Amino acid sequence: MIPALVAIAVIVIVAIFLFSAAVRIFREYERGIIFTFGRYTATKGPGLVLIIPWVQQVVRVDLRIIVAEVPPQDVISHDNVSVRVTAVIYFRVVDAERAVIQVKDFIEATSQLSQTTLRSILGKHDLDEMLAERDKLNTDIQEVLDKQTDAWGIKVSNVEIKRIDLDESMVRAIARQAEAERERRAKVINAVGEEQAAQKLLEAARILAPVPEAMQLRYLGTLFNIAGEKSSTIVFPFPMDLAQMLKVLKPAAPDARRTE
Repeated sequence: MIPALVAIAVIVIVAIFLFSAAVRIFREYERGIIFTFGRYTATKGPGLVLIIPWVQQVVRVDLRIIVAEVPPQDVISHDNVSVRVTAVIYFRVVDAERAVIQVKDFIEATSQLSQTTLRSILGKHDLDEMLAERDKLNTDIQEVLDKQTDAWGIKVSNVEIKRIDLDESMVRAIARQAEAERERRAKVINAVGEEQAAQKLLEAARILAPVPEAMQLRYLGTLFNIAGEKSSTIVFPFPMDLAQMLKVLKPAAPDARRTE
């Protein structure tokens, strides 16, 4: 009786062991690459998958998007400026079979490829383009990476340049350049304002020139404005035309009294 119970227990244990070795459960985002005697057989999953123990082997592959940070890279721009660039790439496996068979470690391979591609693409652009056209550079790097990793069953969905670090001397040079640019714009705006003001003064002079009385009234208005200032002494030329006008108007006062 006891030997029979022992035999049954051994059979049950062996059955449980074989069952556990033959059963694989894959989550929704996982796939299993099945190798039979070392040769690729099929891609299974998700769900419950049965394999032949010791005859078939399974390699799990995660299909979710992988975020990999590119280590800081020293890049020399097209205009010979040394910068340090940090980026991050987003990629995922779209063909689990090729990701396992075509490359040993697709995550490491994609990371190394992104470093060399980053230096190659950025080295073709000037510093101003790196700072002002990040979106375009991100797209260019993503397209090159996606084309090269397609043979591995990898899809590079996005590349983002996180930081572009400059030397202290270059930062000061850029600050001086920006200040000079602001001064140039201020001078241009001031010159345009002077030109417009001169044009308006010329138009006003052309309107007032045919009528001498209008010029005299304008002159008197200017004197009135000056008189409102807080200056104690004002020296200005007395126009002869104004004197003649006063002489013409002076005799009219006695006539007015006689009329009264």
